Amino acid sequence: MTQQDFLKLKNGTDVRGTAVAGVEGDPVTLTDEAVLAIAKAFTVWAIQKTGVPRPTVAVGHDSRVSADHIAALVSEGVTSCGGNVILTGLSSTPSMFMLLQDDFGADVSVMITASHLPYQKNGLKFFAKDGGLEGSDVARILQIAAAGSFPAGEGSVTKKSYIEKYSADLVQKVRKACGTDKPLAGKRILVDAGNGAGGFYVDLVLKPLGADTTGSQFLEPDGTFPNHIPNPENETAMQSVCAAVRANKADFGIIFDTDVDRAGAVAPSGEEINRNRLIALISAILLEERQGAYIVTDSVTSDGLAQFISAHGGVHYRFKRGYKNVINESKRLNAEGKYSPLAIETSGHAALKENYFLDDGAYLVTRLLIALAKCAKEGKDLMALIADLPEPAEAAEIRLKFKPDCDFKTLGVGVIADYEKHAEKTDYLSLAPDNHEGVRVNFDKDHGNGWALVRMSLHEPIMPINVESNEQGGSKRICKELYDFLKGYPFLDTEPLKNQL
Repeated sequence: MTQQDFLKLKNGTDVRGTAVAGVEGDPVTLTDEAVLAIAKAFTVWAIQKTGVPRPTVAVGHDSRVSADHIAALVSEGVTSCGGNVILTGLSSTPSMFMLLQDDFGADVSVMITASHLPYQKNGLKFFAKDGGLEGSDVARILQIAAAGSFPAGEGSVTKKSYIEKYSADLVQKVRKACGTDKPLAGKRILVDAGNGAGGFYVDLVLKPLGADTTGSQFLEPDGTFPNHIPNPENETAMQSVCAAVRANKADFGIIFDTDVDRAGAVAPSGEEINRNRLIALISAILLEERQGAYIVTDSVTSDGLAQFISAHGGVHYRFKRGYKNVINESKRLNAEGKYSPLAIETSGHAALKENYFLDDGAYLVTRLLIALAKCAKEGKDLMALIADLPEPAEAAEIRLKFKPDCDFKTLGVGVIADYEKHAEKTDYLSLAPDNHEGVRVNFDKDHGNGWALVRMSLHEPIMPINVESNEQGGSKRICKELYDFLKGYPFLDTEPLKNQL
């Protein structure tokens, strides 16, 4: 494999590719050769990073069908370079970082996952003791893999689970915060794990805290994901867990993605607590604890959320999409002396300062459950914390594809620049003053009464457009204005925008 072949496997701060053959038009790219070389390269990187000549690498995985095979290849690669391996088995991505903060015996770790992607996909996510690797680190590992120069050695392989200790720490956190052994007694709380790795949360966290978990579903790991995609952003998945909450008269519902670094929730009414609502809820909890905090979110959050955070004594700081982007920006604000306890995306990636700025879905919902228990003790309703969240009348995301074989990155930047100029000279449009990605444009009350964000996808040849309006029919007017402007670019497929009209 060439260096270019290896670098094609880079996906932000992860390695991802197709690991299972048989899906038409999707050939295997995460080959045995690639995985072996990447595992060896990570060992070389770990030696350089830690200064340990024979590093110990913890290797965990989610429920994907290719997980065991890839774990065996990673073990072979690491041990052939003299490193040692601890196989943790079925794990969550956050637990693979947390074990590095514990007396577990690992110097670095690898999580085998491709998050919510289809069953044929898989990938590798890397951690050192100071956090998940940056994109530049992953690129360096892939360059080392391509060079093919590795030390020879013979390491050991042992098996040792960590998820029990990880879960016990969450249980202890809730008990300490609530001052009682079973603060969730009398509460029915169900989990939808989507057949991913999150089923542990029922037996290892909720039940020890006294919760009735009747109605929990799809807890058994199954990498074919037979019921729905494990993804809090997926409409079918959310409909499923919302229906389960209503059917079982649950007090709270939880949904995890495949590797548990993201989460969503459901109110007793069956209403989803997702995207802006989820951000508002955890923000309200944190702002009760300390006023003046900067809440860093991705770029597609609503104006209503900004108003809510301000009304609750916080500062809404809207930044670029990408969980690493919001995390790093929140860290930067803290370094400047601006207290920022939370970096969160509408996707459900949430990282708290108090928890190493680790995006951890289980930790996020544990924080929500502490608030739930405290509210119940005081005779309050958890959802009352976001009763004053202004909700848009309409919201939509439209994804425009670029025509094949075009320089979509350059062309996309040009389109966004053109639309920004158009907004500047159009009376009923105004540029959002606090935007860090693409172009965000406000539409006055006579022309849609809302806003639109035109941006580029982080990794794909797609231009997503987010639209919100404060009145029924307003999104259609905004989309009409956008379509009239964008249809003049022949390399863009504007049909999805036209379908909104």
